[in-house]
Amino acid sequence: MEGLCVKLFEASRKKYKMKRRKAAMGMVDSFEASHEGIKTVDIQKRCEFSGSSDLCIYFVTWNMNGKVPCEDIAKIVGEERKYDLLVMGLQEAPGNNILKLLKNTLARTHMLLGKAVMQSLQLYVFGPKNLEQFTREVKVDKHEIGGLGWLIRRKKGAVGVRIRYKGIQMVFISCHLSAHARNVEERNNQFKHISNSLFSKNTNPYSRPAQLTVWLGDLNYRLQGINSYPARDLIHGNLHEMLTSKDQLLQEAERGEIFNGYCEGALAFKPTYKYDIGSSSYDTSHKVRVPSWTDRILFKIDSNKINATLHSYEAIESIRSSDHKPVKAHLCLKLTDIQTIDPQILLQNHHTD
Repeated sequence: MEGLCVKLFEASRKKYKMKRRKAAMGMVDSFEASHEGIKTVDIQKRCEFSGSSDLCIYFVTWNMNGKVPCEDIAKIVGEERKYDLLVMGLQEAPGNNILKLLKNTLARTHMLLGKAVMQSLQLYVFGPKNLEQFTREVKVDKHEIGGLGWLIRRKKGAVGVRIRYKGIQMVFISCHLSAHARNVEERNNQFKHISNSLFSKNTNPYSRPAQLTVWLGDLNYRLQGINSYPARDLIHGNLHEMLTSKDQLLQEAERGEIFNGYCEGALAFKPTYKYDIGSSSYDTSHKVRVPSWTDRILFKIDSNKINATLHSYEAIESIRSSDHKPVKAHLCLKLTDIQTIDPQILLQNHHTD
């Protein structure tokens, strides 16, 4: 049985890589838009935060399940904060002041540049202290999805921050879509409504369009076509890459329904939901939910003057306070046209010693 699993895995992996990494070389500006699904970007060697990049961004998405030990926040943001921006999207955040905790944790190195909050759905953007001159045109928006989530403080929808930093126009979106495996079309429609609604009011027709758009959140797409125990057997055997063909998000993107032109790192980490709280064991309740990659970070480059390199995309498995594992990504941008660079960058480069 084990030998068969390995053969199936190798065949699946070969097909998956050929189909999804055909053009992926880490530099996403070379891709052509298509309806062939989300483009899987290879992880390049870890960035050393040198002058080779104009902007390095650390993304985190986390469904907190209403709890937040202080030590988890400290573990997530890290001690050596050499990144330029920290973008943290939270779902099911507790009622206490998360922003105050983040500010205290980051006080030595970073300051708040923008925030968007809709009850338990939150998004925070932090940048290096004393470099606020790089920040321009910060705008926020939100889009609520109908339902009774507000009764249990589990708001569904999306919040967004639009910001120009170091001359690069960016949109960050933290979202929480509808749950349950059966609600695929509902999630697809929610994605479309959010995409069309955020920042659509009072838009300046002469404003520069976003050069980078990033969605991060509990998208709630599940594994389909496999039962819980066979899925867990593959995960426990470190064969979880076989499960990507069952992922609803990738399937719907293949159909051209959602996230056309977006990129994502390979799903090399284990599914992030649903865990028993306080452990790294999957759901042992009577529901025995199928493990799924509900928590994702996807990005899109809409400029031929920007090269983007993904340096990490992984789950933080050591966090056990929620039934979701946080997911983090490290994306670095390089401007290829010096005319697009903010003049302040030419005078002062944060990465240069």
